[in-house]
Amino acid sequence: MTLKAEKSVNKLQNIDVLVNCSEPVRIDKYIAENVEDLTRNAVINLINSGCVMKNGKSVGKSDKVVNGDVISLSLPDPVCDDAQPENIPLDIVYEDDDLLVVNKPKGMVVHPAPGNYTGTLVNALLYHCGDSLSGINGVIRPGIVHRIDKDTSGLLIVAKNDASHNFLAEQIKVHSFKREYEAVVCGKMKDDSGTVDAPIGRHPVKRKQMAVTDKNSKPAVTHYEVLHRFDNYTHLRLRLETGRTHQIRVHMAHLGRPVAGDPVYGSTKPISGFEGQCLHAKTIGFVHPKGEYMEFSSELPQYFKDFLEKLSRM
Repeated sequence: MTLKAEKSVNKLQNIDVLVNCSEPVRIDKYIAENVEDLTRNAVINLINSGCVMKNGKSVGKSDKVVNGDVISLSLPDPVCDDAQPENIPLDIVYEDDDLLVVNKPKGMVVHPAPGNYTGTLVNALLYHCGDSLSGINGVIRPGIVHRIDKDTSGLLIVAKNDASHNFLAEQIKVHSFKREYEAVVCGKMKDDSGTVDAPIGRHPVKRKQMAVTDKNSKPAVTHYEVLHRFDNYTHLRLRLETGRTHQIRVHMAHLGRPVAGDPVYGSTKPISGFEGQCLHAKTIGFVHPKGEYMEFSSELPQYFKDFLEKLSRM
């Protein structure tokens, strides 16, 4: 699918991003790391189409931004109203006539979005399942009951029909749907376990980000347990009681312990030898539409295990 930016044809979504960085960064890299669901290739396409400006002036992909710059993006709406099937391999943990559980790799976007229409989990699901996906979330998000971020790996549940979708969504709504993650966070956690009970809403200035705030927010609760402490990092198990956007990342940053490698809520300085955030959706548990409780766990992915091994040698 070709990305188009014709104002006369497509309605544009305008986004302003205030740059927050300690040193100059290439503009394509900064946008890809700070605007959700935009890959670097998609950003380059937007720049080449004239849809990106810095401080009111057009830019090239190799131009750099510094702290305080304002990046303006014009994101065109999708040029078609549905996602297309793509033959992309899926790591399917479980499947029946009502649902499937998928182990999503880090770097894969869950559903198509402006600037990122192909290569998503939804594209792969449409190829694998055909018409056997729920339609409650529309043609762009068929079957998607809940999401995890592009750079978060791990387990997702997908509904194959509307009845199953409603049944599973209700469990998420009443907080009976089990979701456990593992993460490495920066710094040493003082307590062996604890709970973050802090409401989350849109950041008052950075509108693509979330924040702990009392304004236009929703309750958010995250429980954590220390698995291992390293010199400058801590390996955690986390359990979501609620499921707000970026909840773990926001809550850990709120504690002053951002997820390692998180370029949005943590340090913009990359960790040597590591790319992306160290966050994995390890376990999910739910009552199946047929009435049976089911629980699935996934092995930590190789990038996560390699990082733990590196920390153990430091």
